[in-house]
Amino acid sequence: MNTDKSGKTSAKGSLRRELLAVRALLTKEDALRAAAVLADAALHLPELADARTVAAYVSVGREPGTRALLEALRGRGVRVLLPVLLADNDLDWAAYEGPAHLLPAGRGLLEPDGPRLGPDAVIATDAVLLPGLAVDGAGMRLGRGGGSYDRVLARLTAAGAHPSLVVLLYENEVVARVPSEPHDHPVDAVVTPAGARRFVNPL
Repeated sequence: MNTDKSGKTSAKGSLRRELLAVRALLTKEDALRAAAVLADAALHLPELADARTVAAYVSVGREPGTRALLEALRGRGVRVLLPVLLADNDLDWAAYEGPAHLLPAGRGLLEPDGPRLGPDAVIATDAVLLPGLAVDGAGMRLGRGGGSYDRVLARLTAAGAHPSLVVLLYENEVVARVPSEPHDHPVDAVVTPAGARRFVNPL
């Protein structure tokens, strides 16, 4: 079992490095164009179109852009929660009040400057946007490896909460297979510049 887990961990690491290398080749203009298309596609996804509260994140670097989407959701009157990274790698949450209320934080991240709502705030959301590097045909997501969102997903499961789980990616990041482990959780939908795809996952 340990050998199998080690092999999957190694496979995940290799896939992460490969995908991050491709992202690094994108120009700023490429990323901005993709972000605009992603925002439009995501806004038409029923899981987000009908949501009243969405947990999201502020994209950085060459990640698929979320900033246009955050503003569009806020403009619709959606309550948007953004993560605040805690010292133990868990996530607290605070409401998004616009780009002027984002502050630089550790690891090159941007965090909201408003009151902290506690790690359990994510339980009351209708949808959660998860950062990722890839997703496969079964909806299994490859994260960055930090474990913060594994904790979020475990918290949702423990509370019996089932918000829609959505990941934003570039088209080449929808892959044949993501190495998975027992604690990994499939997403409900992926949005790329080419459009959205939804998965049917058992509860």
